[in-house]
Amino acid sequence: MTNGVRHNPSDPNIERSNAWFERSKRLIPAGCQTLAKGPGQFVDGVAPKLLQRGRGARVWDVDGNEYLDLSMAVGPLSLGYTDPDVDHAIREQLEDGISFSLVHPLEVEVAELVREYVPGAEMVRYSKTGADVTSAAVRLARAYTGRDKVLACGYHGWHDWYISVTDRHAGVPESTRASSYTFEYNDLDGLERALTDDVACVILEPVTFAAPTANFLRGVRDLCTRRGAVLVFDEMWTGFRLALGGAQEYFDVRADLATFSKAIANGMPLGVLTGKAEIMKLCERDVFFFTTFGGEALSLAAAKATLRKLRAERVPEHIAALGAQLHTGLTALLEELELSCVRSIGLPYRTMLGFDGTECDPLVLKSFVQQELIRHGVLWGGFHNFSLAHTRDDVDYVLDAYSEILPRLRAAVACGSVARELRGRPVEPVFRKTTKFHTRPKPEA
Repeated sequence: MTNGVRHNPSDPNIERSNAWFERSKRLIPAGCQTLAKGPGQFVDGVAPKLLQRGRGARVWDVDGNEYLDLSMAVGPLSLGYTDPDVDHAIREQLEDGISFSLVHPLEVEVAELVREYVPGAEMVRYSKTGADVTSAAVRLARAYTGRDKVLACGYHGWHDWYISVTDRHAGVPESTRASSYTFEYNDLDGLERALTDDVACVILEPVTFAAPTANFLRGVRDLCTRRGAVLVFDEMWTGFRLALGGAQEYFDVRADLATFSKAIANGMPLGVLTGKAEIMKLCERDVFFFTTFGGEALSLAAAKATLRKLRAERVPEHIAALGAQLHTGLTALLEELELSCVRSIGLPYRTMLGFDGTECDPLVLKSFVQQELIRHGVLWGGFHNFSLAHTRDDVDYVLDAYSEILPRLRAAVACGSVARELRGRPVEPVFRKTTKFHTRPKPEA
């Protein structure tokens, strides 16, 4: 019997999932294309490794087990799986063609919608991934300012300029590592010390794992203006979810360039670079940023349908309401349990559980919660990513699951047995160090 979205008596049968993964490992490094979807981010031996299909807010793995999905493809599914309006737009465009030998009208139509929604989007350029457009933004900033250095905060993709600031920088030239540095979120003083006259741009996720302090984003804007650096907002997560116009609308702070992907096309691959015309126009001749599939029409048709539905259905408000409902319920439960090692954090559009490692390894705590949610038929990787397809009943179900799981976690923490409670191998870190790493200036000892 397969598991469903209920309190199942045992872990799901994942025999076929494991067999598929063994085949995958022979040909695909790490067995996956997206690290956050890979087996290292889920409890090995308990969690499924391959999904077969999805509908709305539910997914089914290759063994037929059903889950309420709180990841939603790690963010892109703002409307849910197989949204009928988006799928209709894709099928309709498919009848006319996918890629063309000249510009397609959808390139103009989607750009007009982006300009209408996003503050400061004076011009628009497309690509296929978030890493493409963040890298294009950095190149534009360097060309515009005549400077080389980059200050980054958050995650910005796999390209050399960014991945050089992590501990996964093998293969990146040392000269590239010497051009990119990090700064700490909500540390305006630290940014001011780092922001010297050789910095081309400051690029950051406007919301990371925490909300910005009252003056942080406006302070970043002011510092960049004073020092002549280009301000880039990486809005992969905040774009079209935090608000239709992203963080620039929500916080009323304007970046010089802003990048989007994920939620804009409900799962179809599309990256978008927007910003001031005086900077973007460098793409016409001085800065080369052209790609064969930038105008691929299926993704643009999906984006057009998604953008219209995001507004018509007031999707950011819906997502925020569900996130607030979950955060309120979780916070009350954690306070009642006096479970200080777990916190509900983030803004309502994307809440998450934070784990304190003073009593137990945070990854072990996370693994315990994840494996128990899987037994309840909930697929969760740390974040709560809601979509239009999720309902208040779904949130109530997740809260009910937490109300069973978290008291057991508290008991296990009290007697030091959390690791022994795991029925599989715990989740792995993506980066071994994520704070005060490759900062500029160097943190004090």
